[in-house]
Amino acid sequence: MNVWAIGDLHLSLDPRIEKPMDIFGGSWVGHDKKLKDIWLRMVEPEDLVVLAGDISWALRLEEALEDLKWIDALPGTKLILKGNHDLWWSGISKVKNACKDMPTLRFLQHDAFVWGRCIVFGSRGWTCPGAKDYHEEEDGAIYRREVLRLEMSAKEAARLAEGVDDPCIVGVMHYPPMNEKFEPNGFTQILEQSGAKQVVYGHLHGQNAFKNGPQGTFHGIEYSLISLDKLACCPKLIYKE
Repeated sequence: MNVWAIGDLHLSLDPRIEKPMDIFGGSWVGHDKKLKDIWLRMVEPEDLVVLAGDISWALRLEEALEDLKWIDALPGTKLILKGNHDLWWSGISKVKNACKDMPTLRFLQHDAFVWGRCIVFGSRGWTCPGAKDYHEEEDGAIYRREVLRLEMSAKEAARLAEGVDDPCIVGVMHYPPMNEKFEPNGFTQILEQSGAKQVVYGHLHGQNAFKNGPQGTFHGIEYSLISLDKLACCPKLIYKE
């Protein structure tokens, strides 16, 4: 039973959504077909795949259903986190109700999820203080709200861990949890207190941007960038049981 992770699928299968990704070249040319082909070779029905946000370009929930059905049809259970472009995610209750006939989909919001001995928690995150594009007036309140949401999720992970023998705690975010200088902040404080040994995140695209997120070990936690183009459409194995 494996746990995989990848972010930023940026699907647009509904004909009403015109957002071709191949204009960005590289891994984005036919990226949905590449991802599906690799997924079918690697992921088993008993596996979990964590999707770290920016799932669909849809603006409304009904426009995202084709993308969600496409994901549901792939092997494994999928745990979906909201990204900054997931404007179709209009509320967790509405999303769950719309996906009630998609049995492999799960959604992570203010809570945590257990898969075997692996416990996954996280939040969307936001631009961190000290980042070159952080502005307190526009970003401060959102950043602090996301810190609180991550804290709620981490507390639920701790509660769930009490019932698991030798748990493996994994943090997931959409935004990188540090600024470009890899300075500590509210996100890193919670992640370090959570007992997580591994944190994955997406959001960053292109060689010039990849370096702006932490990759490697910081204060005992291994950080990995798992955006689709960084992984060349190949989900990353983050836990094996």
